[in-house]
Amino acid sequence: MRKWFIRIAVGMIIVVSAAFWQLFVSARPPLTTDPATLAGDGSTIDYCDLPVLDGSGKTAADIPKGNTPGCSYSHFPLPILAECTEPLGPAAADLRGLWIGVDGVHAGHVERVEQCGRRTVVTSSGIIHDFGPNSTLGENTSDTEGAVLFTVGAREFCPRTSASMIWNDGVLDFHAFGWGPVVVRRYLDGDQLVWEYADGSVTRMDRICTLPEDQKVPRARGARYELF
Repeated sequence: MRKWFIRIAVGMIIVVSAAFWQLFVSARPPLTTDPATLAGDGSTIDYCDLPVLDGSGKTAADIPKGNTPGCSYSHFPLPILAECTEPLGPAAADLRGLWIGVDGVHAGHVERVEQCGRRTVVTSSGIIHDFGPNSTLGENTSDTEGAVLFTVGAREFCPRTSASMIWNDGVLDFHAFGWGPVVVRRYLDGDQLVWEYADGSVTRMDRICTLPEDQKVPRARGARYELF
């Protein structure tokens, strides 16, 4: 019995250690977001003036993948898909624009949704989640959660995330790891965007045209324990 207890304990330590390494220490994917996009100021744009998706410009696959620099961008960047005019697929609802939570747990939350072809990019709270065909990386998002758990010197450690964004009868389902359970759902209800999270919370969002002043620089998130 003692031997089995030790074996189980050692096995659990190995599994937990491997998961911790994968989440916080494993190498991040290369940053392929256009540097000019990250350097630009996304607060200057009228988000009620949406691009016309008439196929006259670039396709989704022509544009480098957007992903989060480090654990967070330093200021709200320019749109990733600004030059893309590929029409949306038949299963997709048009969620494009800038949205603010007005009812629910995440009231006050602001996010930008971009779409073209089969590609969807959600930018909010310091992170950029980009799913779909692109010119540089795989289709799944491969980014961070943005919340810094701990720091070592000047280096920040935040958990890695990966997800797919799959349309299901007008509902955008986020599947953890690309193949796992649905953790987030977004869909239109009248003029509002509804955001359902895995914890059961529901947030209803209204469309806005300009980025609120307090959203230009993301708020630091996470416990941020200083180890060294």
